[in-house]
Amino acid sequence: AAAMFGKPRAGGERGPPGATPECNVAIVGCRGAGKSALTVKFLTKRFISEYDPDLEDTYTSEELVDQQPVLLKVMDTADPDGPVNCERYLRWASAFLVVYSIEDKRSFAGCRRYLDVLAAHGGGCARARPVLLLGNKLDMEPYRQVTKAEGLSLAAAFGCAFFEVSACLGFEAVRHVFHEAVREVRRAAPRRPLALAEEVSRTPVPAALGALSTVTYKEMPSLARAKLVTVKSSRAQSKRKAPTLTLLKGFKIF
Repeated sequence: AAAMFGKPRAGGERGPPGATPECNVAIVGCRGAGKSALTVKFLTKRFISEYDPDLEDTYTSEELVDQQPVLLKVMDTADPDGPVNCERYLRWASAFLVVYSIEDKRSFAGCRRYLDVLAAHGGGCARARPVLLLGNKLDMEPYRQVTKAEGLSLAAAFGCAFFEVSACLGFEAVRHVFHEAVREVRRAAPRRPLALAEEVSRTPVPAALGALSTVTYKEMPSLARAKLVTVKSSRAQSKRKAPTLTLLKGFKIF
């Protein structure tokens, strides 16, 4: 059976004790909604306004959500034709952030297409693969074309959480949304039968893993060995030269 966190291991193997569970989050939506800006803001606390809309990247960040470590993988998707050839992230993701711009009615209308596809993929059960609807560019309030009530109404129709944020303003609000996606996945994780839980209890399991029984494990770098490394993001393409992003060890681009 496929694991709730990350990709399933062959033969149902479990990773080494003490490793960090993974959570895969795909960011989807129409061009211009600010998906890449949100991703980079979350990873680096920086705002970069211009990107190559045809490039798709996956990032990895070690996070602490409610005092529990998680290896959060974020796929910044590129769908030039909308949710047509989207099997790559439908199969991969544990949760989805569906993004639109509050200043662009067209991007809001496009969100419904994504929500329809995700609902069909989940068999109509939003809890299986949590979906969060996100209104971006809150800093453009004077030019708003989509009301908050419209966003709430669409989210309610599909049974998903709703947030409004700005990639160019506060970092905390952006981080909260990504962490909330992890919380939603944890809530959706199936509980183990009591008999199995008792059997497992004989083998020490880190308390941080809690009820996350079907996970893909990966070694977490020692904090003592953490150091700054410099990588260049192919998504940070501006009209000027692409800036070099300084990331903590544990952020990887592949």
